[in-house]
Amino acid sequence: MVNIFIVAVSFAATLLNYLTGGRSGLLLFMTYHSSLLSPMTWIRMFTHIFGHADWSHLIGNMSYLLLLGPMLEEKYSSRVLLEVILVTAFVTGLANYILFPATALCGASGVVFAFILLSSFTNFREGEIPVTFILVAVLFIGQQVWDGITIRDNISHMTHIIGGMIGGMIGYGLNCKSRVKFLFHRTQFPMKSEKLLHTQNEDLSVYAGVF
Repeated sequence: MVNIFIVAVSFAATLLNYLTGGRSGLLLFMTYHSSLLSPMTWIRMFTHIFGHADWSHLIGNMSYLLLLGPMLEEKYSSRVLLEVILVTAFVTGLANYILFPATALCGASGVVFAFILLSSFTNFREGEIPVTFILVAVLFIGQQVWDGITIRDNISHMTHIIGGMIGGMIGYGLNCKSRVKFLFHRTQFPMKSEKLLHTQNEDLSVYAGVF
């Protein structure tokens, strides 16, 4: 459901931006250097992921979200996926505000890269970094670093890199946490059994003394 919501709002935002000649995008769906005292500055830190430069930009990002989103939502839950989206949106928006004050940022590509790196942890094993994560990080993040150094265009490579880093860190943290919980619960049962057996032995001793 989270993915469908993101896609629907992004489509509506892009359509509205087209109909208003870009005015709605500048007001609501782009983050740029503006007064921190304005509530809209902070709102745009999150809503910039809904705005897109054109239809091809929208279709490219939404294709990845629809491809990876359902799998991630099933594995981690809608709440976790929403948290990933909100964290990625805010961090990338704030980074752009601080580092590139003369540049407006819009689009969900940071979220897309977070999803890509997060999905690479589907085969996570305790104490190991998945090979898929290494390959994806090298191919996707490495390419963005290279492109950011060698190519001058209107693509925010920094947003892609930050989004990928967020997805990787959250993916590792979530899977480590689930492993720790599993091991914790697995070691608790014998302890409870021993305590119960000890209690039963004490009760038997009392009854034996009575009889």
